Amino acid sequence: MRAGLRGLGLRPREFWALTPAELALMLGEGAARAPLTRAGLAALAARWPDVPGKPKREGDADGQP
Repeated sequence: MRAGLRGLGLRPREFWALTPAELALMLGEGAARAPLTRAGLAALAARWPDVPGKPKREGDADGQP
């Protein structure tokens, strides 16, 4: 409440009308990391390619130890 009333300068009625998601957005939460872009996904796929017929981890459904 302190962050909303004092930090953001909201009136009590405005504060209580907010959803938790709206309050978090106003407080700047979730803004730390940008979503994955196509270029980022391509870089991950290049670094960690899928190898057909090879299990990703020992004990996966695809390959038993």
